[in-house]
Amino acid sequence: MTASALPLPEIAPAKTESVLRRLWELHPKVIDLSLERIERLLGALGNPQEKIAPVVHVAGTNGKGSVIAFLRAMFEASGHRVHVYTSPHLVRFNERIRLAGALVSDDELLDVLLECEAANDGAPITFFEITTAAAFLAFARHSADITLMETGLGGRLDATNVVTRPVCTAITTVSRDHTQFLGDTIAEIAFEKAGILKRGAPCISAPQPEEAARAIAERARELGVTLSRAGAEWTAQASGAGMVFRDRTRELALPRPGLAGLHQIENAGCAIACLPHVPLAVDTAAVAAGLRGVEWPARLQRLTRGPLVEVLARQAGPGAELWLDGGHNPGAGEVLAEAARTWRDLPFRVVFGMLNTKDGVGFLKPLAPFVERVRAVAIPGETASLSAEAAARFAREAGHEAEPAPSLESAVAELSAPGPCRILICGSLYLAGKVMAENA
Repeated sequence: MTASALPLPEIAPAKTESVLRRLWELHPKVIDLSLERIERLLGALGNPQEKIAPVVHVAGTNGKGSVIAFLRAMFEASGHRVHVYTSPHLVRFNERIRLAGALVSDDELLDVLLECEAANDGAPITFFEITTAAAFLAFARHSADITLMETGLGGRLDATNVVTRPVCTAITTVSRDHTQFLGDTIAEIAFEKAGILKRGAPCISAPQPEEAARAIAERARELGVTLSRAGAEWTAQASGAGMVFRDRTRELALPRPGLAGLHQIENAGCAIACLPHVPLAVDTAAVAAGLRGVEWPARLQRLTRGPLVEVLARQAGPGAELWLDGGHNPGAGEVLAEAARTWRDLPFRVVFGMLNTKDGVGFLKPLAPFVERVRAVAIPGETASLSAEAAARFAREAGHEAEPAPSLESAVAELSAPGPCRILICGSLYLAGKVMAENA
């Protein structure tokens, strides 16, 4: 009897969490890039990845989730049913799997996790691999018009790369991150990202550093893949209160994306450039509606309620703003610095926390010209977090006036001097998840 056939009269989120903890312990390493283990498990499950709706596969360093969010919004504005797989989650694991428009239910999540656990039969497999198999299983059981799939890490050996016939692929901007797994240079990292390219599937590329562009182009030439590049085959630019997208066949005057930051215009452009390669109708009105209605939490998101907002309001008074961003690598720091250039109307301060595997100095250095002061925190409940003291040292090394703080609440309070100000909490998606659990 398969796990999916077991009687499950009462299924609670706590039981799902218990299964997830067991799956976490199936491999001694959190990351061990390989396709062999997931291919074995998917074979035991009947290869559900071959039975899902057509796939748009997205890799890159920054912007993957935003591109997928734009695509989902545009497809759904057209009335299409959309499966989505992203990672990591911010608050609940269910956020990773969206079935035809709705987050996977606790009942179904538990069902597919148990079936994967039974089929795996205790063999070594990473948490991401077995939960990716669970996503494929869930997708195969629900009809949809399109599947949007984000790589977890890299591309070539990422568990999502068992998809062999995507309708198209997209590579967002490549920068330095996960160097211990993907290589020390931009070219090496881009080579890994370009591993998702497949014969017969066009690839859309966001703006890239020169080394990344060369690596992606070389892989496209090897496979005979049509490459659609930002700045060449398509462009997306701000225009007044809106944006303009151009490719070789059209020019679209569109509203500004609903996600903050000029970088989101490029992410929106990357999503729009995918549309001609997908066998679904999406008209200009749906593109515009998708841009306006897009949702992607913790990406330059302004927080408007919750305990931290209340702390800021009490300390700083009316007009103060609290923002949240999950970016955590040098490329993300540069994007935040571009936003900070436009934030000259209020004093700008930062609460910073980061995992100990990340480049804190590289992330914070672009922000140094714009930030008055920093309070550094440890990520609550995260064993891989930098200590507040270590995070503060990184901030000072990056050119900031920085001190450690014992908690998020105290950090916000210390930065909330009387009078309006703007505070950004940043440095980690894990930190963002902790903040969102109580403040969003």
